[in-house]
Amino acid sequence: MANDKPVVQSLKVPGARLHYEIQGAGPLLVVVGLPMGCKGFAPISQLLAEHFTVVTFDPRGVIGSPLEDPTQEAEPELMADDVHRLISTLDAGPVYLFGSSGGAVTALVLAAQHPEQVRALVAHEPPLLELLIDREQMRAAIDEICDLYRENRPVALQKYLALANIRLHRPAQQPPEPNSFTDPEDVWTILDRLFHHTLRPTTRYRPDINALRPMGDRIVIAGGSTAEGSLFHRTAVALADQLGTKLVEFPGDHTGFLTESESFAQLLFEVLTNARPA
Repeated sequence: MANDKPVVQSLKVPGARLHYEIQGAGPLLVVVGLPMGCKGFAPISQLLAEHFTVVTFDPRGVIGSPLEDPTQEAEPELMADDVHRLISTLDAGPVYLFGSSGGAVTALVLAAQHPEQVRALVAHEPPLLELLIDREQMRAAIDEICDLYRENRPVALQKYLALANIRLHRPAQQPPEPNSFTDPEDVWTILDRLFHHTLRPTTRYRPDINALRPMGDRIVIAGGSTAEGSLFHRTAVALADQLGTKLVEFPGDHTGFLTESESFAQLLFEVLTNARPA
């Protein structure tokens, strides 16, 4: 495992300043999360740094990436523009991308709008509820949870986790490092941003299938091997069907990169490097 500490940098983007970290050596891999940022991806980033120059970042409004307007909605196009600007700043040509959850939605928007920047993309369980047959019911459930969160955060969180069949896990470090993702302050800060300004616009996004389909050899849609039938596994299946590709099962559930870090990182390396480059 790579032991070098990440190099910490920042980038001014319209309305925000992005905190990002670089570690490892090799071709560039940008890890895109939402709502999760650098700390949440630390276990897998350290493993992937054996093969790639890994870039992680805190999405605007999360932890180290403050917003000028804290009430700004996390519209997928805006989040993707941040990644576009980050890749342009790194000046590395087309990059490998791994997008997780809402970050997978961000990465898909980037691929549709800037295909020249994408060497290969693994989109892991993007929460694209608009692709489901029961999208109206799911949309209403998300609205109810977001409204409840303003009154009772713990109850709303439990309802959301139950709806999506997500289990909370501690990162792989034992014991957790100081200021790790498990810190309650970090967790609630991320969740506040998620339920107040991120979840609705992210789950309501409808991907540009016509723009993504020609990139089929460069885009892999992934689902958790233990998550079959869960909400975001269903959305991943629906997207793969629309793109005419086969879903690739990755170890674990929606947070398999945390709970099954080694096997997840190994498969991610294999899938990315076997994809046809841009």
